[in-house]
This record gives sequence, C-alpha cells and structure tokens, in this order.
Amino acid sequence: MSKRKSFALRIDPDIFKQIEKWADDEFRSVNGQIEWIINKSLKEAKRLPKKDQNKDINSNE
Repeated sequence: MSKRKSFALRIDPDIFKQIEKWADDEFRSVNGQIEWIINKSLKEAKRLPKKDQNKDINSNE
C-alpha cells in the first residue's frame, strides 16, 4: 500500500453530514469518500501526474 499523508481538515458540519451520507451510500469511509472526490476533481482538471491518471478512481478502497 502506498504511503498516505495525514492532515487536519476543518469542514462545515452540514457539509460533513452530506459527505458522510454519500460515503455511506457508496459503502466508503468518509476519508475514502473525500479522497475519491479530490481524485475525481484532479482527474477532470487534468491535474494528476501521468502515472496516476490510469488509476481507477471508482474503486472502493
């Protein structure tokens, strides 16, 4: 497994509740859902390094 960077995230409680519900609907953790959202946004903006663009952002990991 690749190394992960840990950091604190301040987020509006209402937004957190919505992400938590979305994550539950997708059978992901909140952390996994936030990572999926960021990864999807980076891919759509073509901001991922070449090696990461082939990653399946739809995985439930």
